[in-house]
Amino acid sequence: MSKNSLSAAIAGNLAEQETKSPAPAPEAIALQSEPKGRARKSKPRETVLVGGHFPPAVLKQLRIIAAEEGTTNQALLEEALNLLFVKKGKVKIESL
Repeated sequence: MSKNSLSAAIAGNLAEQETKSPAPAPEAIALQSEPKGRARKSKPRETVLVGGHFPPAVLKQLRIIAAEEGTTNQALLEEALNLLFVKKGKVKIESL
């Protein structure tokens, strides 16, 4: 197939696709752009990131514990912070 034939075939294919499916509505485009795999909570809560810099081995160990217990890093960090808050005489996260 020559270059001109290939260009014509591609152009014909694009024209055919344009006539088959109309352009999606702006609402559909907005819905498609949301990240997949993350479920939205029914009532969004205002949250902030609490973090720190640690050696990579800390993250690996945290992930191993989470996998062994069938939980998430978030849940383990919440548990750890609650233990610290109780030790220091402060209220738990749920009470804030």
